[in-house]
Amino acid sequence: MNKTFFSVAICAIIALFFIGCVPQVPPAPPTTPDTVAQGDSSLEIAGVYVLNEGNMGANKATLDYFDYTSGQYTKNIFLAQNPELAKDLGDVGNDLVIYGNKMYAVINCSNLIEVMDAKTAKHITQINVPNCRYITFKDGKGYISSYAGPVPTVGIDPNARQGYVARFDTTTFTITDTLLVGYQPEQMVILNNKLYVANSGGYMPPQYDNRVSVINLQDFTLEKHIAVAPNLHQIAASSKGKLIVTSRGDYMDRPSRVFIVDPQQGVVTDSIDHPVTSMCINKDTLYTLSIDWSGASNMQIKKIDLNTLQVLGDIITDGTGSSIATPYGIIVNPINGDIFITDVKNYVTPGTVYCFTKDGKKKFEATAGEIPAHFAFLYK
Repeated sequence: MNKTFFSVAICAIIALFFIGCVPQVPPAPPTTPDTVAQGDSSLEIAGVYVLNEGNMGANKATLDYFDYTSGQYTKNIFLAQNPELAKDLGDVGNDLVIYGNKMYAVINCSNLIEVMDAKTAKHITQINVPNCRYITFKDGKGYISSYAGPVPTVGIDPNARQGYVARFDTTTFTITDTLLVGYQPEQMVILNNKLYVANSGGYMPPQYDNRVSVINLQDFTLEKHIAVAPNLHQIAASSKGKLIVTSRGDYMDRPSRVFIVDPQQGVVTDSIDHPVTSMCINKDTLYTLSIDWSGASNMQIKKIDLNTLQVLGDIITDGTGSSIATPYGIIVNPINGDIFITDVKNYVTPGTVYCFTKDGKKKFEATAGEIPAHFAFLYK
């Protein structure tokens, strides 16, 4: 990548550590649905929501929806469904999860979780959590990772607070407990009644946190930390019960990598020598978007066999991947294998959502909001 693009991309990837001087703008008006694909009513999945992060400081997080039955893509469906609110979701959409009949959007810099009806995207309530990052659920309880303190105005804060996980009841939406973990905790995964939290230490470079915190959900206590690698980000569980953990590296000399952790032994058992900046798992395959921040112009969209830890090849097989400028978000439809990939382009103009078949052939593309990044499948 050229120097200018590299600088823009770096700033966007670590934008969660910086407050930009972005002017406040009115919410974008809702749009009419755009038919982008042939409708399919046979799937168990009705559609997929797309959370657009929006540029930090602009209060432009928005929600889009692709309807499998009609083949239509609708931008800014949250505003369309909630005109009385007269506002978008807030400042920086960071995670999106459907649990039961409700959908939860984590809005990082607005310090809140927007709770909606999953089928209609109608506003229900909000849960206030400072500098909230990711959310997950089990047995009627929700768990939110939080940096605890506000986003620093200069991006680096060596005196940043220790982060925590907040637990709330999904009936009352009331936070019942908080538990300290590591510094600047990110994504979480639940496996065998334990919550595993990837800590980044992203406010304190070069002294990044390198630990996965292990929480016993039975009594909501911290059991231990597992040392993995600096600046952890995403975490997921494989079908074999292993933890798949990504490290962002240091954006300079140390590249992003994937590490395999045995949760029983509490140790790293293997790693994949492949840069990964975003990932998702479907069955025994790891789908990855990669930018090598060591300086090489090395954008990759690959899949990896989690049994052999070998790179299988390109996800996109029909040559259309060359039109993607900056791959950012990825998810796989667990029913038919459709692969959704977002392109955030230059981070300040409307992005694009692409859909490919399980064989890597393009099905459709749709114009999204700014920085489309996170997905949630809506089941019928």
